Amino acid sequence: MRAAATALLGALDEPARARAAYPFDDDAARRWLEYRPRPRPGACLADLDRAGRKAAHRLLATALSPAAYAQAMAVVALEEVLDRAEGWHRGRHSGDYWVAVFGDPGRDDRWAWRFEGHHLSVSMTVVDDQVSPAPIFLGANPATVRHAGHPVSRPLGPEEDLARALLDAMGQAGRAAAIVADEAPGDIVSATRARVPGPIAPLGVPGDRLGPTGRALLDQLVALYLDRLPPELAAREARRVAGGPLHFAWAGPTRPGQRHYYRVQGDDLLIEYDNTTDDGNHAHTVLRRPASDFGADVLAEHHADAHG
Repeated sequence: MRAAATALLGALDEPARARAAYPFDDDAARRWLEYRPRPRPGACLADLDRAGRKAAHRLLATALSPAAYAQAMAVVALEEVLDRAEGWHRGRHSGDYWVAVFGDPGRDDRWAWRFEGHHLSVSMTVVDDQVSPAPIFLGANPATVRHAGHPVSRPLGPEEDLARALLDAMGQAGRAAAIVADEAPGDIVSATRARVPGPIAPLGVPGDRLGPTGRALLDQLVALYLDRLPPELAAREARRVAGGPLHFAWAGPTRPGQRHYYRVQGDDLLIEYDNTTDDGNHAHTVLRRPASDFGADVLAEHHADAHG
């Protein structure tokens, strides 16, 4: 990751490097999450040359597993699909993604980076060579493109299908505890806030109240989101949450094709999924660490070591 970020800055010309590089202590720019089409800090890939764009993608790939990188590239490509569906009126572009680096990855013991645009935001913070990997947001609009009744594109399909399998395995009592509202919220509850204040109520059904199949599916759902990370980071995050309490909550109808939402919460873990706009064909998903987003955990350890 350090090598890829250094290579990225080296591949940019001076104007692009000035747009991409920020001080690490610029918290307003660094603690940023925006998955809507808005202005944002960083250098836009559409303005970079071929080498710069490739360097940005290589940096992104250091933070994602091969499967999650494929999902991210499908999200980027959907910008052109959405622009066509809207009659080209919004001017959406698959190059409208921005990269920003905070601090000097070649020399600093504290630095960070972000790759972000519409429906994609990946933030990584590195302190003393420890990576704090959150938030990670992936969305899709349209969530599903079909032809002749078959999906042509459905990049976040596994995230929906596994949660539905979990609901089916719960039984009537488990579903009654898990379904916390008849209607889904308009978006993920954590939204674009830099800090999630704490557990989101109601919590839903505790994982230890599920039967063996339900608990196994809940663990698989958590693993699906953690596996967005490269294997080494995913395994570390899995160890971090292993054995801790988990809650699963669902809002909205349970029949496919209708607006729905779910979340999983654990110790310093928040997973959210919603498919609530465009008649349930516009999905948002996020993996967050409410107490540790944007490197709060590794920064606290660093400060304790430095000043303890």
